[in-house]
Amino acid sequence: MSVKSKKTRVDLTSWNRSEHFHFFKEFDEPFFGITTHVDCTKAYHRSKNEGFSFYLYYLYQSLRAINESTSFRYRMESEEVWLYERIHASTTLLREDKTFAFTFVPYTDTFEEFVQAARLEFDDAMNSTGLRMSESTNRADVIHYSSIPWFPFTAISHARAFKFEDSIPKFTFGKFQEENGNKKLPVSLHVHHGMMDGYHVGQFLELFQQFLLD
Repeated sequence: MSVKSKKTRVDLTSWNRSEHFHFFKEFDEPFFGITTHVDCTKAYHRSKNEGFSFYLYYLYQSLRAINESTSFRYRMESEEVWLYERIHASTTLLREDKTFAFTFVPYTDTFEEFVQAARLEFDDAMNSTGLRMSESTNRADVIHYSSIPWFPFTAISHARAFKFEDSIPKFTFGKFQEENGNKKLPVSLHVHHGMMDGYHVGQFLELFQQFLLD
């Protein structure tokens, strides 16, 4: 899908995270991970009452929060840092034969447009084979999303190729659990420490939670 995102090069001589970036980019594993949960009760009931996909709804609301969070839009590219204007979704999709495909869903201004684009992409992916590698799988202006809807989790790790430059955040969603009438959705985030700290993850999670309660 031909969707271009504008980006601006960050001036590393004046960026307030420049020293943090140079420090963590030399690590074998510069990512840190946090696993928590968000209250998805209202979002779940709204999706059922209005007849839309619960998964696509919380995926969209997470992207909405991402695009309002500067720290999640930084990317490292050839020793430089760039700030993208808009971030999209790179997701895995399970086919009927239980293999998965990579998909690319652009972030849009409305949820309705997002659902339309996702359905077209998912239909194409379901009728494909293999990993479905394309130019979109190599984009930097995405979040790498995966979902494990069969069970909740309290921690998760990811397959990583450390020889390849990577600063793209990894998000995983699990099966929600019910507690005292409320539904809690497990969320795992792995992010590059050169781009952000726990404080910034906390800011994003607060915004994501707020959007799920809208």
